[in-house]
Formats: sequence, structure tokens, C-alpha cells
Amino acid sequence: MERNSPRGPGPVHVPLGHIVANEKWRGSQLTREMQGRVKIMFEEGLASADFYLSSRSCILYITEADLVAGHDYRKRLVHVRNSGHLQGIIIAEKTHISEQYFPAVQKFTVLDLGMVLLPVANQLEASNLIIQLVQEQTREPNRNPFLGKKRRVLSELALVQTVQQIPGVGKVKAPLLLQKFPTIQQLSNASVQDLEEVVGHVVAQQIHTFFTKPRRQQPCS
Repeated sequence: MERNSPRGPGPVHVPLGHIVANEKWRGSQLTREMQGRVKIMFEEGLASADFYLSSRSCILYITEADLVAGHDYRKRLVHVRNSGHLQGIIIAEKTHISEQYFPAVQKFTVLDLGMVLLPVANQLEASNLIIQLVQEQTREPNRNPFLGKKRRVLSELALVQTVQQIPGVGKVKAPLLLQKFPTIQQLSNASVQDLEEVVGHVVAQQIHTFFTKPRRQQPCS
């Protein structure tokens, strides 16, 4: 591993097959798991992103502690979303401690910002996902892994996982719902009557409540 000079919030040069990581991740389990599988360059001053796969592709990592602490992570997501030159994917730790906060994160990331959100159980699982993305970029060096086919695949996966988290839905009903309501916007605007045709009255009411109830404010530490 090698360390580059600090860099500002502008585009970051990432050699093919490498990852540029925020200095704060040096020595973490996440980067240790990636050692030997990909070349990592640590840099300071990477603004909002945690990892860069290319000059236009970045990863923002939300830890269990971030989710429990409150809404501070949202500023980073919005900054990348509004940057104009970055395509970001959000990886978030969904554990038994943070899962109660996860529905709000999903709604904010996928529905409000239109970004890709992928949950992971721990940093080991996250490292495998990041390695997979690097490998995709290496196989197709002229393509951004968050654009075209790859972006559609990730978006579809994130969408299915988001719908699965709605109370009463799960892995069986999520695909059925997405056949009739292919976007979060359509699903959130569906009436109880429309939803009943797919999942029955009880689950339809749960879905409607999920999207219409006021968002609970999370405490900040």
C-alpha cells in the first residue's frame, strides 16, 4: 500500500485495479480484509467519500455507530448526490442494533436521493462487496460500474432489498409488489385497495402505514 499526498474534494485519480481510501480507514478491519486482493492507496482530505473506485465512482460507508448516532451521515450523502461529478453507492451496516433505524435510511437514500443502498452485516461482508465492484471495474475499464448495466443491477438489488424491509413484505411478496409497482415512488403512492390485489388487506395496510406515517426523529449523540 502507498500513501498519496492529501487531495481536495475534486476528482480523484484511481489507477486501474486500485482503491483510493480515506485515511480514516487505515488499519480498520474493512481495509485489512481487502489487503492482498486489491491495491489500496490512502489519502487525507477526501471530503465526503470513504472509497473511490474511479474518478467518478465512490462508496460512502455508514457504520452501525453512524446509524445509531443520528442524521449526521445524511450531509455526506447529499454532498455526493449534489456534486454533479460523482456517482455514489451507499453501503450501510445493518445489525441487530442498527436495524430499527434502517427503514429511515432506506427511505432517505433510495426514495429521497435516488441513490443505491446496499446493507451489509459487517465489514467482512462489505470488503467482499467492494472487491467485487473493483473487479467489475477492472474487467470493463472504460465503463463506470455505477452507470449502464452495472448501475441497473445494483439499483434493482437495492430496490428489492428496500421493499423487503417493509413490515409484512419479506422476500416472497417483494418481487410480486415490484411487478405491479416497479419504483418506490409508485409503491409509496399506491392506495390500500391497489396493494390489496397483490398482498391482501393486512399487509397492504402495513405498507401504506410505512410510507405515510411521520418519520421519527433519531437522537443525536
